[in-house]
This record gives sequence, C-alpha cells and structure tokens, in this order.
Amino acid sequence: MLNWKNLDTLAAWKNLLALKDKVKLPEVMAGAEGARRVAEYAVPMAAGLTYNYAAKAVDGDVLDALCALAKEAQLTEKYEALYSGEMINTGEKRLVLHQLTRGQLGKAVVVDGTDKRAFYTAQQEKAAAFAQKVHSGEICNAAGEKFTTVVQIGIGGSDLGPRAMYLALENWAKQEGLQKMEARFISNVDPDDAAGVLKGIDVAHSLFVLVSKSGTTLETLTNESFVKDALRKAGLDPARHMVAVTSQTSPLATSSDYLAAFFMDDFIGGRYSSTSCVGGAVLSLAFGPEVFQRFLDGAAAEDKLATEADPLKNAAMLDALIGVYERNVQGWPATAVLPYSQALSRFPAHLQQLDMESNGKSVNRFGEPVDYVTGPVIFGEPGTNGQHSFYQLLHQGTDIIPLQFVGFRQNQAGMDVEIQGSTSQQKLCANVAAQIMAFACGKQDANPNKNFAGGRPSSIIVGDRLTPEALGALLAHFENKVMFQGFLWNLNSFDQEGVQLGKVLAKKVLARETDGALKAYSDLLGI
Repeated sequence: MLNWKNLDTLAAWKNLLALKDKVKLPEVMAGAEGARRVAEYAVPMAAGLTYNYAAKAVDGDVLDALCALAKEAQLTEKYEALYSGEMINTGEKRLVLHQLTRGQLGKAVVVDGTDKRAFYTAQQEKAAAFAQKVHSGEICNAAGEKFTTVVQIGIGGSDLGPRAMYLALENWAKQEGLQKMEARFISNVDPDDAAGVLKGIDVAHSLFVLVSKSGTTLETLTNESFVKDALRKAGLDPARHMVAVTSQTSPLATSSDYLAAFFMDDFIGGRYSSTSCVGGAVLSLAFGPEVFQRFLDGAAAEDKLATEADPLKNAAMLDALIGVYERNVQGWPATAVLPYSQALSRFPAHLQQLDMESNGKSVNRFGEPVDYVTGPVIFGEPGTNGQHSFYQLLHQGTDIIPLQFVGFRQNQAGMDVEIQGSTSQQKLCANVAAQIMAFACGKQDANPNKNFAGGRPSSIIVGDRLTPEALGALLAHFENKVMFQGFLWNLNSFDQEGVQLGKVLAKKVLARETDGALKAYSDLLGI
C-alpha cells in the first residue's frame, strides 16, 4: 500500500532537519580526508558513468538520515508503481510510461487491450524503416534526389530534448562516420526563428518533422504554415517534404499533408519524450536507427539501476535526496548544471524544462497547498564559458547555489592540440577539478574582494567519452532524479498547468477580446 504523504509529515524528515549545516566542506575536502571522500563517495551508473558526490555537504550521519527518508517515503515502491502502469499523473488522471519507450522494467502494461511497450516499439521500428528509406534514396524529393537535411518543428519538449540530444551526438557521429543528415530545429513562433533556419538550408533537399501530440499547438502549426509557404514559393509540394509525430487521435494522424505519421500518446509528457518518436524520428534520420537504439539502451540500463532500493547504490535516488536536503534543509534556492562538454551546450536548457516544469508546483498531488519549498531554479552553461560569465556569483555571491558538473576524460571529435605542455582536453578537465575544489574549500585572503568563503557544494557525473549510451544514461539519470524528488515533495511531476493561462490570454488578444491593461499591452505591442 503506497502512502502519499507530504514531506513535512514524515518522521525521517524531522530527523534530517537537525542535521542542517553539519558538514563543513572546507574541512572535510582538505588533505587526505578529501581524497578519501573522492574515492568512496561515488556510485556507478550505466555506460561507464559515475556519480561522485564527495564535494556535497553530507557525511555518514546525513546519508543515514537520507536513506531513512527514502524508505519512509517509499521511493522504490513508487518508482515501481510508475513503471508498472499505475495512475501516477493525478492532475490529468494518466499513466506515466515514457520508460517503456526504452525497455520493460516490470510487468506488461496493457491499456484498452494494447501492450504499450509493443506499441512504442512498433512506432520506433516504423520510424527506423522510414529513416532507412530516406537514407537509401527510396524516399526522396520530386526530382528523385536524396534529402540531406532534417528540420524538426516543435516547441517545449518537442524541441528542447531532441535538440539537446542531437547537438550532444553531432560531433561524435561525424568522427565515427555516422552522420546521415544535418538537423536543424524551429521552435519559436518569432518569424525570425523559422526564417533563419530556412535561409540556411536547401529546402528542396530538406525533410520537415512536425511534432505536436494534439495537432493543435499554436506555435508549431504557425511555423508549419511558415515552412509550407516557403516550400510552395520554391515550387515544391509540401506534402512530399513533411512527416508528423503526433497522437493517433489528432487531425495530423491521417492527413494527406504528410509522407508518414509516427505516434505517441498522452502517457508520455513532452519533457520526457526524447526517447519516443519525438526524439526518435529526427535522431534516426540524422544518425541512423542503430545510433538511436544505442541511446535507448543507455537509458534503459540507467532506468534499471534506478530500481535499486539502497540509495547509496542508486545514483538518481541519491542525487534526488541530496537535492531535497539542499533545498529544504539548507534552504538553497537554485541548482547550476555545468557540463564541461561543448556537446552538451543545450543540455542545461532541457533540464531546466524537465525539472522546473515537473516540480515547479505549490500544491501536492491532491491539489492541497504545501508548506515547504519545492523545485529549485535550474540554470547553466557549458564550461569553461560559464566561468567567464556567472561563476562570479557562484563563488562569491550571497546565495549558495549547489552545482552539478558533468565531465568526460576524452573529447568526441578526435582532434586536439598540445600547447604549453597540455592538450585542450586536459586543460578542460583541469578546470573541472579546480572549480570543484575552489567552490568547496575557498581561499582566505585579507583583502575581502579576494576572499572565498568556500562551502559551495557540488557533484560530478564523469565518464570516458560522450557516446550514445552515455547520453541515454545521463538523460535517464536526470529524469529519474526529478521523479524521485517529486515523490519526496508529494507532487504530481507530470502535468504543467502553469503554462496554460498565458496561452488562453494570448488567444483572447489575437481574437481582439481584450480590455483594461491587457488591451493596453496589446496596443503597446502593435497587435
């Protein structure tokens, strides 16, 4: 029997409150003790990754309290209920099944007589077969020429995740000789977005993937019209250049405007959809279905590790627990995601949506107000660029902001140069190590402007190289972390009512049904 209780009603939570400020990072990270922590405070992940939390402000007592909290909050049981097909999305009364797009963790999930794992697999196979026909030239443009570019049209989860995943693998695929097509993305309803993409591609050799679950998303349909207009002006038939990723009940599903349609359903939220056809179609076209399958395999392996009941052996669960400790006990308001990999340049943006749209809630899963803070603000940029931007505030600002580093020992492109006794990759990795210690230990100086208090906690996920398997594991880690935190806060991490009100008012503005300040702002913007 699952008990869905607010965090502040749990006995283990009250015990954890007594451990506020227990660990002083400048003390425990110095010298031999720091080296011991780096060796011991590590949890293996899938695809050769490791989650290392040595520079987090925790010790044995805090970890014991977090393990007790995980048990009382029934994190393992709630995770099992989710992947076994129980109705976890209370706001929309839906199952949560994105993990079935990459594997079967528990019993078969059957809805209205349909095995959902088989359904998702069939759609992936359909997209794979389509991609192979495009690559072979069997599906081509009206002149019989191959498509060389794929453009995804979508917004939110239909853009952020797939875009981040594509960029993460682009250099790797080129180095491995696996790049099949260039990919571009159109998301913003701002016409400069679509125009900028269209002016930079050869539309006659471009295939467009329209992604909208409902088939009614205003920004996406507007951009579709923008693209179709450009195709017609180029003397091309849009129906020969477009495919759809949508639900079986949407108006796009059987339209003759598309070469093919690949289906998803309401059990997969947009921000959790990168391993469905939302990401699968564009990634299979760009890199080939085999690469997309490797990405799925990495995610599936990490999902399996997340079933481990012991938080000290479960990286996603431990990351979630420490995050709640930092947010609710220490009172720290934000988390910075800092990948020291240019390939992950858009990964923080994806995690921003994943985390803030999931757990940016002030009522629990039953619609009752909570009396504690929930999801943190998520932001980040790749290193070392961020060091020359916002790290000043991270090091010496008034707020302590926990940090999540991601780093790799090898680069993707297979190109490097040695300057002043070290390669570019070594310089990059040196900066990661230095930043972790600088944040943790600080530096005392008589000059207040040069004094670093330290005590700024961080974790790092580290691996050898960013491969499709590693990327899948990385994605699944953060998805599972966000879900575990939602369980702890007793939230519904799978709806997003907060994005709806603005959409409703925008439609009123466009229909000229406004008055008062809304009309004044509309007039100000020339609508």
